[in-house]
Amino acid sequence: MKKTDGWSKSILVGALCAWLAACGDPVAPTGVPYDVEAEVDDRGFRAATPTTQSRNASVMSSEFMENDEDFQLAMRGLLAQRDALDIRGEDGQVIWRTQDYAFLEGPAPATSNPSLWRQSRLNAIHGLFEVAEGVYQVRGYDLSNMSIIDGPEGRIIIDPLTAVETAEAAMQLVNETLGERPIAAIILTHSHIDHFGGLAGVVDLDAIARGEVSLIAPAHFLAEAVSENVVAGVVMGRRSGYMYGMPLPRSPRGHVGSGLGQHPAIGTHTIAAPSHVIYQSGQTLEFGGVRMEFQYAPHTEAPAELTVFFPDYQAWCGAEIVSRTLHNLYTLRGAQVRDALAWSGAIDDALTRFGDRTDVVFNSHHWPVWGNAEVRDYLEGQRDIYKYIHDQTLRLAASGLRPDEIAEQIELPEALESRFAIRGYYGTLRHNSRAVYQRYFGWYDGVPAHLNPLPRVEAAQRYVAAMGGLDAVLEAVQTAFADGEYRWSSELAQHAVFAHPSSEAAREWLARSYEQLGYQAESGPWRDVYLTGAYELRHGVEARDVTRTAGNILESIPRDMFFTAMATRLNAVDAGEFEVVLNFLFEDSGQTFVIEVSNGVMRHYERPAREGADATVNLTRDFWLRLIQQEAGLMDMITSSDFRVSGDRAALLRFFSLLEQPEPAFEIVTP
Repeated sequence: MKKTDGWSKSILVGALCAWLAACGDPVAPTGVPYDVEAEVDDRGFRAATPTTQSRNASVMSSEFMENDEDFQLAMRGLLAQRDALDIRGEDGQVIWRTQDYAFLEGPAPATSNPSLWRQSRLNAIHGLFEVAEGVYQVRGYDLSNMSIIDGPEGRIIIDPLTAVETAEAAMQLVNETLGERPIAAIILTHSHIDHFGGLAGVVDLDAIARGEVSLIAPAHFLAEAVSENVVAGVVMGRRSGYMYGMPLPRSPRGHVGSGLGQHPAIGTHTIAAPSHVIYQSGQTLEFGGVRMEFQYAPHTEAPAELTVFFPDYQAWCGAEIVSRTLHNLYTLRGAQVRDALAWSGAIDDALTRFGDRTDVVFNSHHWPVWGNAEVRDYLEGQRDIYKYIHDQTLRLAASGLRPDEIAEQIELPEALESRFAIRGYYGTLRHNSRAVYQRYFGWYDGVPAHLNPLPRVEAAQRYVAAMGGLDAVLEAVQTAFADGEYRWSSELAQHAVFAHPSSEAAREWLARSYEQLGYQAESGPWRDVYLTGAYELRHGVEARDVTRTAGNILESIPRDMFFTAMATRLNAVDAGEFEVVLNFLFEDSGQTFVIEVSNGVMRHYERPAREGADATVNLTRDFWLRLIQQEAGLMDMITSSDFRVSGDRAALLRFFSLLEQPEPAFEIVTP
């Protein structure tokens, strides 16, 4: 890690990377006609091997692939559609383009699992749809959906997408098709950015502040919307790039979709404090002549989440506690494990509260479910999949199996396996079972050898030496690869790369192994993880700028969280015996924070300034935001009238010098 005199940069990156889902922009197609038969394409991706071709062909021949009902449902109610949707930012940067996924119109190639290809084709359907009379959705303009309720006296908007740019385009389609109407309220169903980031694209944020438009969100929304990613955002952001395949081309050998949708829009992101908070199930509100009954569903798909029933429309918005895929109990970008029991219980509660009255379910992703019998059956399947994974993981653990063994052995009964809406297009049975194990038992699987294992590089070096050296390992890799054993060839090649990172042969064989695993994956994130690994082994890591898309989100992050993030940047080794007490006085807000450093630990408290502190800093909120957004640096701190220091300036500078800048483009597939 590198030291920086712009200590704020590390905090900024930590706060934003995971929000933006990948620290950068997707790689667009080159415009050159794609040759699906080429042995190696223009990005270095190779053709599917005979083993991969055979495995994917077996999926294609499966009986469930012949069912085209979902395509009929996904097109139901289409009112308007733009054939060549091309959404760009003010700087011309591509935010969202439907033509990036035009290649999905054909049959599944050998380089894609046909089931994932099918799901991606469904998710690529875009436009404005009528869900029921007065209920509409814009789908295919972002990773998520925007839903609209046209009430007698005003319009209700649900989940205004990820980015201002995509939200604006969606609202333009709505207004052109349905006519402009006043917005009475906006509902943010939960605390993930693809459901609130485009807020300013549908309404003037000042109108919310003035009380002209009501903003409804679950309890703890604002805190949860920022807290998960401020402290751990650098790592989450780097891993999100893998999960969503952001370095990958959109092509038959690259990213084809995320299972939950296509990809998150990387545009301008905004947020606002809610004016109405849902803190318990059974709460009711009415805006624009639209009656709403809420279910409070925290600690399910998100820490802060709600669902809403519209009795006058017999329609239930299930937010993201239900989708048309198995969701994540553990997300591959890295986050706290979700509670499978709470999730299943929330769906059961919704079924009890709203099931008998619901004729249509529409959600934050995918296409609706119509008909009361279909709704009940759909909710029962969604409810039972999470309870099944929970219960069976613990049953197998109780028989002595460890998480890797459970993931290998657990399987679904036909009653669940046969349901399209819970196939592993996003979450998977394998990694969700590991999540349940982790929630109860943590990272240690009980095997003594795993309690204090050798670091990966040292272990790899010893494995390679024990096998007879690099050439012997690579020979074993090629044998495994030729036999179609790509999981084993990946494991062997990973040891070779970590023991000999400069070996081009080792890197290429690991890339080839990851490639075939990606081509076979039914899960969009699994495919993207494998193929991103292969891409980086061949092309390296590209650092990307995340600062341009911050919008007003930084202003909403409590300063307390930034100080928490600062503490994780302190180099305790270099700090040695350094001790300091600092006061930070924010003159415009009246907030005061006391910073203490001792024992290699930074602590902060919001309390009155400490008498006898080594230094006291007087600053303004605006200057603080300039620091966070890298518009001001260390020299500005020294010279600006908005940043005044009294006391020991050397102690303050020493403190700043001990704060490290993390590397947002750190290596993953190499040491």
